[in-house]
This record gives sequence, C-alpha cells and structure tokens, in this order.
Amino acid sequence: MADPSSYRPRPGEIPVDPGVYRFRDKEGRVIYVGKAKSLRSRLSSYFQDIGALHPRTRRMVTTGASVEWTVVKTEVEALQLEYSWIKEFDPRFNVKYRDDKSYPYLAVTMGEEFPRAQVMRGAKRKGTRYFGPYGHAWAIRETLDLLLKVFPVRTCSSGVFKRAAQVGRPCLLGYIDKCSAPCVGRVSPQEHREIADEFCEFMAGSTTRFVRRVEREMQAASSALEFERAAVLRDNLGAMTKALEKSAVVLGDATDADVFAVSDDELEAAVQVFHVRGGRIRGQRGWVVERESEDVASLPLLMERLLQQVYGGESSEGVPREVLVPVLPEDAEAVEQWLTELRQARVEVRVPQRGDKRQLMETVRRNADQALARHKVTRAGDLTARSQALQELQDALELDEAPLRIECYDVSHVQGTNVVASMVVFEDGLPRKGEYRRFIVRGDETSGATVDDTAAMREVLMRRFRRHLAQAEAQGETLTEGSTTAEGEGEVAGEVAAGGTAAGSAGDPGAGLPDTPAGIDPETGKPRRFAYAPQLVVVDGGLPQVNAAQRVLDELGIDDVALVGLAKRLEEVWVPHQDFPVILPRSSEGLYLLQRLRDEAHRFAITFHRQRRSKAMTTSALDGIPGLGEARKKALLRSFGSVKRLRGATAEELQEVQGIGPALAQVVHARLAGEQAEPAVNLTTGEVLE
Repeated sequence: MADPSSYRPRPGEIPVDPGVYRFRDKEGRVIYVGKAKSLRSRLSSYFQDIGALHPRTRRMVTTGASVEWTVVKTEVEALQLEYSWIKEFDPRFNVKYRDDKSYPYLAVTMGEEFPRAQVMRGAKRKGTRYFGPYGHAWAIRETLDLLLKVFPVRTCSSGVFKRAAQVGRPCLLGYIDKCSAPCVGRVSPQEHREIADEFCEFMAGSTTRFVRRVEREMQAASSALEFERAAVLRDNLGAMTKALEKSAVVLGDATDADVFAVSDDELEAAVQVFHVRGGRIRGQRGWVVERESEDVASLPLLMERLLQQVYGGESSEGVPREVLVPVLPEDAEAVEQWLTELRQARVEVRVPQRGDKRQLMETVRRNADQALARHKVTRAGDLTARSQALQELQDALELDEAPLRIECYDVSHVQGTNVVASMVVFEDGLPRKGEYRRFIVRGDETSGATVDDTAAMREVLMRRFRRHLAQAEAQGETLTEGSTTAEGEGEVAGEVAAGGTAAGSAGDPGAGLPDTPAGIDPETGKPRRFAYAPQLVVVDGGLPQVNAAQRVLDELGIDDVALVGLAKRLEEVWVPHQDFPVILPRSSEGLYLLQRLRDEAHRFAITFHRQRRSKAMTTSALDGIPGLGEARKKALLRSFGSVKRLRGATAEELQEVQGIGPALAQVVHARLAGEQAEPAVNLTTGEVLE
C-alpha cells in the first residue's frame, strides 16, 4: 500500500473552485470519485494525519497512488459529472447499491410503430414508457389483463405480430376484443397509438377522467336502449375500478412523490422507496449497501448518492414533483436544482414533519427495517464470507497477498471443431462481467491439425498476457505527467487539469484531464482491455493443463501471477510442478469461490460455443460479400452447383453468370480464395469484436 504523503499535491496548487476529483491506484484504475464545493478544502482533508482518518477513508487513501481533479463552473455541474464518472468507472470505494431483486416494470414501447405493452426488467430503453416497479411480474400481468378490456393495446411479440399480418388473421386476443388487432388493419397505426397514449395516461395517474368518460358513455348507451353496449361499458368500468383498487389511495390531492427511508447499523444500510403517483402507491424498490464505502460515512451523503443512482438514468417523466427523504442530502440545493433540470419543472426535496406524508414515511421505514433484518439472515453477498474465501486461498496457496483479481479460463469444443475459450474475472470475490472476454481459438492454421484442450489453453493465455505486456511496455514509456504516483514519477497531481478545466463542461468527462494514466485508453478515457494483470489465474483442468499454462507464463517472463487448476472429479486444486494437489475442505469458502469461477467460465464458454456452432450450420461462405444478394447467390449456385466448385472458378468464369459483373466477380473470387480476413475477430488477440 502507498504512503499518502508520497502523492500528496501541494495545497497551493489545488484550486478553491468546485469540481470533481478521482483517486487512482498504482495501475491507473479509478478507485474513488467525489465532488466538492472547494477542491482544496476537500482534498486536503484526505492527507492529514493518517491515524486520525476514519478506517474506510484510510483504506482508500493507502490504496490510491495518485489523485487528479477537474474544475467545473457550478455545484450542479459537479454533481452531474460525478454521477457520469461513477457510472463509467464503477470505483470500488464508491457506494454500490444492490437491489434485493430485479424489479419488473410495465413498459409500453412508444418508440415502435405499433406500441406494445409488456413486462420488462433490466436497463431502460429510449422511447419506452415505464410504470412501476412492481413487486411481482404476475401483478403486472393481472393489471394488464384487466385494462386490456378498456385499452386494447398490442401485447404480442414481433414474431406473432408479423405472422398474423402475413396470414390475415389476428391472434386469440384480437378475437376476444383484448387487442385492437392493428396487425390485420382493424385499426390504423394512428388509432392504435391513441389507444396506447390513453393507456399510458391512465397508468400515469389520470384515472378520474377515464372513469367519468366510461360512466357517461354507459348512461348514454342505456338511454338509447343499446343495452349490449351498455353492458360492455359496465364491464370496462368494473375492470378500471378493480385495477384502481389494487393500489389504495395513500396521499390526497393526486400527489406525485417518491418516499425514501433508511434503516442502518454500523456495517450495512437498507433503503426503501415507495413510488406514489396520483396519490396511489405504484411501485416499491429496495437496496442494501455495505457501510465500508467512503460514500456512506454519513446519512446525508448516503442520500445524495442514492438520489443520484435512482434518478440519474431517468427521463423527465420518472422524476416526481416531491422527493421525501428522512434527512436532506449533503448538498440539498444542488440536488434539488439537478432534479428540477431533469424534470424540466419544479422538484422539491424535503423532510416531511407531520400528516399523511410523515405517516407514509414511517411505513416505508418499517419496510426498510424488515429488509435489513432479512438481509442479515440470508447474507447472500456477505462481505465476511468473501473476505474469508480470499484469505483461505491466500493461506492455502501461500500467496503474498489476497488475490483480489482472479481470472479463470475454460475451453469448449466438439471433437476439435468450433474451438472457443472464455475468460471470466472476479474482483473482491464478485463477478466483474464487464471484464469477461471470449476467444476464437485458431490453432495452427497452416497444418489444419485438430486443437486439443492443452494447446488451446496455451494459445489463449499467450494472447492474453502478450497483450498485457505490450500495453504495459507502451504505458511505461508514456506515464502520466499530470498525476503524482506513489513512486514520485510525473508532476504534481492536477496541475494540468486545474489549468485546463476552469471553463470545462460537466458534460465532457475528458475535458481538461491530465495525460492518460496507466491502464487507460487515451482515445476513449476508459480502461484498456487486458490492462490489469490478475493476482491469480485459474484453469479448468488438472496437472497437464496447469503445467502447460505455467510454461506460457515462464516464456513471457511473468513471475508475479499465481496459477492453479481445478480438477472436476475430486475438486482438487493443482499447483504447477507439484506432484500432489492442494486439498481444500469441502466446506471451505475458498473452494466455493473457485467452483463458482470454474462454473461461470464453463457457462460463458459453452454459450459462445453454441452460438458459433449454430452460426456455422446456418451460414454460407457467400454470406456477407458486398453486392451479393440472395438472387445473385442463387444464380451462382445454380450455375456451379456448390460452393466447392465456386472456390475453384476464376473471376472470368464467375462473370459468365447473369448479374455478376467484373468488379463483383473479383470480390467474390478474392473472398472465396481467402484473400480477405474474417472481420469478426481481432487477429492479434483472437478476441471477438462487437
């Protein structure tokens, strides 16, 4: 660990303006992002007597090796830039809120020609309106089933929609009047969009006008002696009433508000939020956060980070008029102004003192208490268990330090065909899916011999660590000049940034940054692929696979990366050049971690192998050739009979086929002769290009 005084910037060089700062470790990774009204005051607080710092702050500054900053104009810009950098770099010492489940939403895809209502989870998509979140997917389907009688919006998939349009018959929902059947032209695209708009307005809380409209239509139909239509409208009214009964009124005056509450102890904090729209509870969410992070040193700072995460990716429709919190955020005025800009209308952030809103917050707090109690019982992502697993691996393998970054490799193929490999990464005992990589194993392309597991593993490791060494060598020549490292290289931290960002924009994360640190791509500002070496490499297999992998590391001169293999049958841990394996107890947390690594690498590899195998069965060598459409492909195959004969044909012979000109004949001949490289693979690393 670094001594903070070795990279401490001189106080006179730190600006007093508002801005955002980043701590980096010795490999250039961003480990913490923070903002400050005065950068000089905030940064100086980190470099006081190390014994006077809070333990979590002490860990952060001793892990760091450099600090840099960017000056912005206002505190709101600092808040926006801080949020974007936390999302981009995912720093380990910033708070990470873990949803206690993946909440489903009722989504309406307004960006499509024929909007579709469906259940959605995961990241939100542009052009889609979301309602919720709901506690259970079945609750969405029940509500949707009731409201389709009133708002017959499309709910089918694209495949069902296209098939119905081709055959000219709607699906079952179209026959029972729960879909307006735009697939067969029963309504026009504009009429269907109007139905979807009304459905969205009803779900957003504008319920009274729809209920009154149906009541008026029902009475008019009854007066006109149209009793069948009146009965249908009566059923529609009952459906809307039943849907509204599912969410009781909790706040009067059709209030739109999000109500937050926190339950915490010394180790963890549980957060709950009720989403109230039109005075009714439309959804509920919960998070649990470990209080090891610098971001949760106080409840005001925790609330600020929470509001950033909840509303950072929301559209203007997702931000309510009121945000009710148990304590005001650390910088309440800046947060309120930021939310106002997001909503494009006034947003009030306040602590309720009395009345219905205070009572509702107490209900939310009781939910948070129960969520924290449940989490302590389950301890699914227990920090203690992960720390114990890493400590057990360090002791069993006699490592100098705990393996905070572990990479696991696996190979997948069927009798030597479509050979692929996977690399999965665990950091601090948890999967880091953004670092996963897939490889296509080429083998000896000249001999065409079948690649076995050992040769495939050797090829993949050779590519991975050659790439790392090449990047490390390049970065060693151009070490950052604008940040101070633990070794004292470079100039004082932030000197370049401070001079170049006084007028920088919060929307430009790279504005005014110093020269690129190690491990960071200078063009994108993001971490390079394969930039960081692991402390431990795990291969799927026994002693032969481990020794083959060790030979790769020896050839490349890498001696600071530990290597083990995990054999499936007896779950033995093999170490290179040792005749007997390391046996971990069956109940060992360290063994559980290795098993999760191995199983995840196997899953990732076999999924990619299946994709490759399916593609190989359904694609042709003629696919992807520019200018060669389906008609010309059929003409070539009719003329020559097979792709094999096409490969042996000359460009002049290809020109004799109708529709094939001289230029296209040259392109087809070159592609089939193998003169053009396959564009889907990086030939240097074997990595699949997106």
